[in-house]
Amino acid sequence: MGIKDKCAIVGMGCTKFGELWDKSGDDLVVEAVTEALEDAGIHLKEIQAGWIGSMSTAWSATGLVYPLSLDFIPATRVENKCASGVEALKEACFAVAAGEYDIVLAVGMEKLKDSGASGLFPPTSGLPSGPKIPLNRTAPGSYAQAANRYFYQFKINPEEGKRAMARIAVKNHYNGSLHPKAQFQREVTLEQVMKAPIVAWPLGLLDCCGVTDGAAAAIVTRPDIARSLKKDYILVKGFGVSVGASGAIDQNYDFVHWEETVKASRMAYQEVGIRDPAKEISLAEVHDCFTITELVTYEDLGFCPKGSAKDYVEEGVFTLKGNLPVNTDGGLKAFGHPIGASGLRMTYEIYNQLLYKAGPRQLKDPQLGLVHCQGGQPGEFNCAVAIFGR
Repeated sequence: MGIKDKCAIVGMGCTKFGELWDKSGDDLVVEAVTEALEDAGIHLKEIQAGWIGSMSTAWSATGLVYPLSLDFIPATRVENKCASGVEALKEACFAVAAGEYDIVLAVGMEKLKDSGASGLFPPTSGLPSGPKIPLNRTAPGSYAQAANRYFYQFKINPEEGKRAMARIAVKNHYNGSLHPKAQFQREVTLEQVMKAPIVAWPLGLLDCCGVTDGAAAAIVTRPDIARSLKKDYILVKGFGVSVGASGAIDQNYDFVHWEETVKASRMAYQEVGIRDPAKEISLAEVHDCFTITELVTYEDLGFCPKGSAKDYVEEGVFTLKGNLPVNTDGGLKAFGHPIGASGLRMTYEIYNQLLYKAGPRQLKDPQLGLVHCQGGQPGEFNCAVAIFGR
């Protein structure tokens, strides 16, 4: 069953992202949901079911029900690495499209700073299945491998490649400086990014996203109900999800493309009827945990040919004034990455752009917006793609 135009988002909320030492996970859920309810113009008692996406903080759906005093409604905790927030939204949408509920809630939340986590938690030997990935395989190290292989594969001078990645950081920090809820609301220069301390060459400190707290929420309903509530809502156009694992143990894994992104995006494109994403997508929020991730994702989403992303970056195609703006709110680079919350934070930006509520970041005439979340490391990704329209 296709999802196209069968669900509407009538309200969204998002906390400020950052080192929120003075707030609990419960506080973040309440803050995000309160904004979403006010935006939708409905009362909490009208919510019939809920989903919360969280990788580590919300160990069960209690993390949604308890802070909102929503005892006894159907509620589910969803976990799919960095795709958890989009997965929560997807499950909420399919429940509405199936006719099970009329108005539901999707939330993404993560409270990482208090936990001492340095990012994604490493795999453990207790996993029942899947590739056996060494515990010392870090995310920066894996993506650094991808960057170096990308430079080699496409015959890019490493310093020129690093400079192209630095331009992505500059772009995203500029966009984030225009968003009051971003963790890092300041611009950076190309020189600052190029000279930042190296984490894993060629990735410097400013090529990496931050570890962060935050939450975001969406109210989902049927389009006919949406029309009775308000004039300004957006429609869900399509979802695509793809999970890979064998690349982590495949000696021939190429490191220069994310096959999970290719597969998930094509599922979504087929449902929406998109044949040329570079021309039909108005804006995109993509998973920029590292600048190389965003660079490769441009190509895998079909925004530019293989090996050409560097040239497109240098031409400014993906800036606010470019033909296909990407990460108009600053992305993970400016917001940081509270794992379960990022997908719905991305959706929050698409929602505001499509409804002309994005302030100084507002694009001229957006029609279709794409969200891309990708969790894991090269060779074993969980990817979710969602597309929304007016």
